[in-house]
Order: sequence, then C-alpha cells, then structure tokens
Amino acid sequence: MEKTLVSPALCPRVEHAFEILGKKWTGLILRHLLTSTCRFNEIQSAIPELSGRMLTERMKELEEEGIVERTVIPARPIKIQYSLTQKGRDLEPVIRSIEEWAEKQD
Repeated sequence: MEKTLVSPALCPRVEHAFEILGKKWTGLILRHLLTSTCRFNEIQSAIPELSGRMLTERMKELEEEGIVERTVIPARPIKIQYSLTQKGRDLEPVIRSIEEWAEKQD
C-alpha cells in the first residue's frame, strides 16, 4: 500500500516543528549544544557567521519552545549557560541523520 503525505495544514505539530527547525542557524546551534553546555560566546565562536543579535533571537525562540534551557550562574560577573532540555536532546537522532545525509552529498 502506498503512503501519502499528510498536508501540513492537517498536522499543525509537524508544521510547527518544521518552522522551528527550518530557521537559519537553528540546526547548527542545536548541533553545537549536543556536545556540551555552552556559554553564549562559545556558541558564537563555533558559528562565526552568526551575529550576536541573531543568536540572541534564536536562543530566545528555542528557550520558549522548551528545547534550550538558560541557566544563570550567580557569580561576578554573572555567567549564563545554555544546554539542551530533554526535548532538545530528543532531536539528536534527527540532527545526526541530517549530518549523515550531508556527508553523502557530493
């Protein structure tokens, strides 16, 4: 039996997931956070083309979606670290599959 694709209009959760993950830089940010908890500057250094303004915007979006957790460390100066929540870590197989697919391309 042949499978048919369901229209995104009929699957709002799938449509929303593609909206989140399809935004520029999101995949690279998540890929970097899979390696460890990071500070803002560490993420920005790992993705040099990504502006600070855009990184701030993406991190806020990912935090609002429950994919990234922001932790404030009360020190002088205050330190802020970002890590993936369980919801974010659940994306690892997806990200790894995309990496594998990309490596196969010529």
